[in-house]
Amino acid sequence: MPKVKTNSAAKKRFQLTATGKIKRKRAFKNHILTKKAKKRKRHLAHPALVDVTQVHRVKALLAK
Repeated sequence: MPKVKTNSAAKKRFQLTATGKIKRKRAFKNHILTKKAKKRKRHLAHPALVDVTQVHRVKALLAK
């Protein structure tokens, strides 16, 4: 039986925590930052968790 390959894009974007949750980077922090408030940019800098409704999809991409 062939090995299950991990999706390369997913392994660059997601990280598994010790408890099995999946960390992700927040969107809207790449460009056009001048019009965004400092507070908004500061909050976007912190990682978030993947929603429970999407965990099974991301884990499948990560071959977990």
